[in-house]
Amino acid sequence: MTTVVFAGPTIGAKDVQALLPGAIVLPPASQGDIYRSAVQGAKVIGLIDGYFEGVPSVWHKEILWAMEQGIAVFGSASMGALRAAELSGFGMIGIGRIYEAYASGAICDDDEVAVLHSPAELGFAPLSEPMVSIRATVEGAAREGVLDGEQAEAVLQAAKTRFYQQRTWKQILADMPEAPWKDRFSDWIATGTVDAKREDAQEMLVRMAAFPDAKSRAFGEAHEPMERTLAWQELEHRIAAQGGTLQDADRQVLDELRLTPERFAAIQAKAALRLLALNEARKAGLQAGRQTILAQINRHRQALGLFRSKELQNWLQENGLTVEDYEAELAEAALAGAAVSALQTDLEPHFLAELRQTGAYAGLKSRAAAKQHLVAGNAQPGGASPDAVRLQLILWYFETCLKRGVPEELGAYALSIGLDGTDEFFELIRREFMYHHTGKTQPAPDSGHEAGQDG
Repeated sequence: MTTVVFAGPTIGAKDVQALLPGAIVLPPASQGDIYRSAVQGAKVIGLIDGYFEGVPSVWHKEILWAMEQGIAVFGSASMGALRAAELSGFGMIGIGRIYEAYASGAICDDDEVAVLHSPAELGFAPLSEPMVSIRATVEGAAREGVLDGEQAEAVLQAAKTRFYQQRTWKQILADMPEAPWKDRFSDWIATGTVDAKREDAQEMLVRMAAFPDAKSRAFGEAHEPMERTLAWQELEHRIAAQGGTLQDADRQVLDELRLTPERFAAIQAKAALRLLALNEARKAGLQAGRQTILAQINRHRQALGLFRSKELQNWLQENGLTVEDYEAELAEAALAGAAVSALQTDLEPHFLAELRQTGAYAGLKSRAAAKQHLVAGNAQPGGASPDAVRLQLILWYFETCLKRGVPEELGAYALSIGLDGTDEFFELIRREFMYHHTGKTQPAPDSGHEAGQDG
């Protein structure tokens, strides 16, 4: 039976394997790790540590999916206690006092179990104290008469006020007012501190070692099948891609691409941008809504001329995609687009750097200066109403200049080219219209057409 445990700052790999021989110990879990382990054959999964910020956290759905496959999923101590409290009704097995506190509502904040820790190379060593361990330590001090009720509450208040990464006993005691009892408590914690998370993790590992003989609650019996949303399909697609599970036909396609180095470099740059944008989107917790994805699908079908259902089906077959794969890929594209849009202001200096390096900057600068000179002081073209002017501009720009249809959502189009909205877009194409109709235009650099015609 393959057993996988996600652990890090709470308990080390050697200690895990001492209590649970044969277990595969993996670093703290992030989004997709539970699903990946399940796909790779895990039969029992123990979740202790997981990421809380900076990296997308373990998704509830991947735990539900794992349990649907008949995999027992245990949770304790840290992220495991949180997810077990949320999913115990669906069959996840929660172990320990911290799990029970979350399940009962005695605690509810994520920061109760969060800690700052060192990187993997240094063994995920904890660099701060989790609030749950501080609570257990203060309870112990009160039981032994080191603190009275008021003093215990003061210590807890001082600890809770601090950001979780700054919760150390040194910092907490420094925040306390000078009092006779403070030195006594400081001396006591040198040997009296309680590691509540480690204790719960050890309890869970002992229970897992006895599984399935132990009389634990049923597992793998979600109340209803998990819905396969587009977001879920995107996760499956991403994990498959990360796993290097390319089919031979796909590898051969890439080999053909490698024979044309210029084309390979261009596609490589786009692929890298897509990957980085998706990573940023996931870190920021961005999600593409159903309407956004449908709009992305519609734009793609229009761009490739896939207007009929039969044409789309043929294209999917030629490209080795199912309908689910197709939607997942375009969901990723929508998500990457959202991430890039969110970074537009930060990207602008890098646009200029790329233009200079490719030799296009000087030509665009010269054209911008000529346009500014020619259109300065000119009013909007024609005497029609603003709406009529806008319609004229839209049709002229897309149909005459770009030789393409008008996008269904002009606001989304404006955002995709780094503008704040349709007003900025209309001003952009108004100036271009005036430039074309006020004097001789300069061709856009690297183009054999008039500026605006190189779509």
